[in-house]
Amino acid sequence: MKLIPLADRVIVKQIEAEETTKGGIILSSAAQEKPQIFEVIAVGPGGLVDGHDVEMTVEPGDKVITGKYSGTQVKVDGEELTIVRQSDILAIVE
Repeated sequence: MKLIPLADRVIVKQIEAEETTKGGIILSSAAQEKPQIFEVIAVGPGGLVDGHDVEMTVEPGDKVITGKYSGTQVKVDGEELTIVRQSDILAIVE
């Protein structure tokens, strides 16, 4: 199954937590903190949304930070994805 976002929607996937610390200590899955960084998987076309013209500024492959409780979580082919509005994206990580 393939998801195609509409309007100003963006499909993102959470990046896996680090398994080791910078010092080389291996963390158990219970000790790993979920990262707030997501990878953009697909981007909608933008256009007229709620009476305003929206230009999409993110593109697939970008790493972004979203609001903590924003978006709708979906599971597609066993993969957990989140659909957010572009306005819910707080920053692009470089």
